[in-house]
Amino acid sequence: MKLSHLLFCAPLVLAACSQQDADGPQAQALTDYVDLKIGSGGHGHVFVGANVPFGMVQLGPTSIPQTWDWCSGYHDSDSTVIGFSHTHLEGTGIGDLFDVTVMPVVGDVTYARGTGEDPASGLWSYADRSREEARPGYYSVPLTRYGVLAEMTATPRVGLHRYTFPASDSSAIVFDLQNGGCWDKTTETFMEADGDRRIKGYRYSTGWAKDQKVYFVAEFSKPFDTFTLNGEGGMYGRASFTTDSAEQLLVKVALSPVSVEGAQANLAAEMPGWDFEEVRTAAGDAWNSELSKIKVTTGNTDDLKKFYTAMFHAMIVPATFSDVTGEYRGADGKVYTNKGHDAYTIFSLWDTYRAEMPFLGIIQPKRSADMINTMVDICSQQGRLPVWHLWGNETDCMVGNPGIIAVADAIVKGLPGIDRERAYQALLTTAADTARGGALREKYGYIPCDLMNEAIAYDMEYAIADGAIAQAAKAMGDTATFRKFNERSHSYRNYFDPTTGFIRGRFADGSWRTPFDPNATTHRMDDYCEGNAWQYTWLVPQDIDGLQECFGSREKTIQALDQLFTTSSELTGDDASPDITGLIGQYAHGNEPSHHTVYFYTMLGQPDKAADIIRKVYSDFYTVHPDGLAGNEDAGQMSAWYILSSLGFYQVEPASGRYWFGAPLYEKAEIEVPAGTFTIKAENLSPENKYIRKVTLNGKDYDKMYIMHDDIINGGELIFTMGK
Repeated sequence: MKLSHLLFCAPLVLAACSQQDADGPQAQALTDYVDLKIGSGGHGHVFVGANVPFGMVQLGPTSIPQTWDWCSGYHDSDSTVIGFSHTHLEGTGIGDLFDVTVMPVVGDVTYARGTGEDPASGLWSYADRSREEARPGYYSVPLTRYGVLAEMTATPRVGLHRYTFPASDSSAIVFDLQNGGCWDKTTETFMEADGDRRIKGYRYSTGWAKDQKVYFVAEFSKPFDTFTLNGEGGMYGRASFTTDSAEQLLVKVALSPVSVEGAQANLAAEMPGWDFEEVRTAAGDAWNSELSKIKVTTGNTDDLKKFYTAMFHAMIVPATFSDVTGEYRGADGKVYTNKGHDAYTIFSLWDTYRAEMPFLGIIQPKRSADMINTMVDICSQQGRLPVWHLWGNETDCMVGNPGIIAVADAIVKGLPGIDRERAYQALLTTAADTARGGALREKYGYIPCDLMNEAIAYDMEYAIADGAIAQAAKAMGDTATFRKFNERSHSYRNYFDPTTGFIRGRFADGSWRTPFDPNATTHRMDDYCEGNAWQYTWLVPQDIDGLQECFGSREKTIQALDQLFTTSSELTGDDASPDITGLIGQYAHGNEPSHHTVYFYTMLGQPDKAADIIRKVYSDFYTVHPDGLAGNEDAGQMSAWYILSSLGFYQVEPASGRYWFGAPLYEKAEIEVPAGTFTIKAENLSPENKYIRKVTLNGKDYDKMYIMHDDIINGGELIFTMGK
C-alpha cells in the first residue's frame, strides 16, 4: 500500500487563515500555528512528540520523574530523557502507558531508569531544549550525554526514528520494556532478534490499565553487530552498531494490541520503505488536512495559535486500537475482528462527553461513528458502556455513566453509521447496572452521603445520564422510557437545600450533613468529586427549569449565578482538590463540572453576562505559554470547550442537539461538514462590539439564542451582528 493512499484521506489544505485572507490565502501550513509546548507546563499534562490524528502511536520523550505533572511523560520544567516511548496519554490526571521505550546510547550504560542526581545511574540523558523542535508529526532534540540527534515521526500504528550518531564502535539502540508511565509496572516481557535487522516482542503491564498488552516489531536500516538482553529480567535489549561520524541510523517500530503478527502487518502496510522525509511530510500533511476542517479568520496571531493548538489537542485521542487487519483486543481480553469500522481506545468520557465528543460529531462524523460503535461493542463485552477505557481495560475512573451520555447524544443526532437500536439497548443495559451506587439510588431515590463516598457527584452525573437516555427514548419513539428516565433525571433535587441555596450532602434518613461549608473540598474523599458545593449546585445541564424551581424563580437563580462568579475564590478543607483551578469566584474552568455553567446566563435570558465571562476565560485561561491551560487538558476536553465557544456556541444539555450562543471570537469561521460548509460570521466584531445583537441563519432573521446540530451539519451561513 502506498503511503499517500494511507494518509491522504482528504484533500490537503495548506492555506492558513489570517487577516491577509481578504487579499487571498497565504501559502502557509496550519500546522505553523500549532505550538506543542502550550500546556506542557503548569498542570496541562499534554503530549509532546510525533503522531498523526487519532493514531495508536504517540512517539515522544519520556522523562525520569513519575509524579503527577509527568502524566504525559514530559514537562516543560524538566529536560531529562530516559528514552522515546511509543504510547503516551494526553492531558490526563493519572499516568500510564509509555510502552516500548527506545534510547540511542554510546558506550557502556547502566540498564535502569536512573535518578536525576546521578548521570551514570541509568540510560538517561539531558535533552538540549534550546535546539528542540516539536511540530505536528515531527519531534527532534539533541541528547547531550551521547552527542546524538534524535528525530522521530509516525504513521497511525508505526513510529519512525532517525538518530544521528558520532563515530563510535559502541553505538547502540536500547529497547526498554521495564519502564512505563507513573503508576504502570511491567508484569511480563519478551524480546528476541529475528535475523540481524529485526527484533520483536511484547510488554504486558499493570497500572491504571490493569491488564495491558502491547506487541511490537522493530526494524533497523542496517544490520546490527550484536543483540543482547540486559538488566533486570532481560527487559533491556541492546542492538549494537559501529557508526561513522554523523551517520544516520533509522528504526521503525510497529505496535499492535493483539499480536506480533499484527504489528508486522501494520509495519508492512503503513511503512514499507525507509524515506524519513516522506513519512514526516505525510504526517504533517495529515495534520494539515484535519486542521483545515475549520478555517478561522482573525487578525490576532495568538488567537490563531490558541485555536489550532486546541484543534491539535482535540484530535490526539481517542486513539486507534485495531490493526490494519481489523483485529483488536476487546474489553473481555478476547480478540475480535471489526468489519467496516476501526476500534478506538482512551475514552476519558467523564471529561469528553461535554464538548470533545460533540465537537468530533461535527467535524469527524465517520470517526465519531466508529467511536460510538466501539463503545457499544465494549458494552457487549463487559456488560455496560465504558466509563474510562484504556487499551482494552475498564478503569472505572471518575463518576457516573458518561458513556451513556456520549452514545445517547449520537442517537439523538442521528449520527450516520451507528446501529441506533443496538446503541439504544446499550443505554438501557448500562442504566440497569446496580454497581457504583446504582442499587442505593434505586432504593432511596438518591445516593445517601453516609453510605457512599462522592455520593453527590455520582448521583448528579447519573441524573445527567438519565436525562440523556430520556432524550434518546424520545428520539426512538419510546414514550414510557422517556417518562421513566426524565423523572429519574431529577434525583439531584434531593440534595438541594433551600435554606442555604446549595446542593449539599444528605443522609439516608433525610437529614443534612453538618457542618456545611460551600467552599470546602477534600480531594476524592468527600460528597463531591473534584469540586465543592459552589460548583456542583450548577451541575444540572439537563434540567435548568427544575433548578429554577429549586431556587424559587428565574430572578433568584440569576442572583445565585451572579454570586458564583463574584464570591471569594478561597478553598477550604484539609486537602483541597488540585483540580479546582481556573477560578472566577468559585466557577472553576480548570475542571469539567463547571464547563457549561456560564452558558446558563444565555439560557436564563442574559447572554451579555455570558459573553463577558466567556471572553475572560479566553484571555485568562487559554494562553500561548507552556502553562497556557487552566488545568489538565483531559484528553481534548479543555481544548474542545475553547474551539466550540470561540466559534460562538456550546452544547449545554447533553443529547439535545442544541448549541447555545455565547461569544464568537473570529470575524469568520468555515466548518467542513457533511453537506459542504457551515460559515459563521461575526459582523462589526471588535473589543467593544462583543455582544450578539442580531442573528440571521441562511439569510433569514433568527430569533433563537441557540442553533441545532442539524442546522450546522446541513451547511449554510450563520451571521452574528455584534454591538456594544
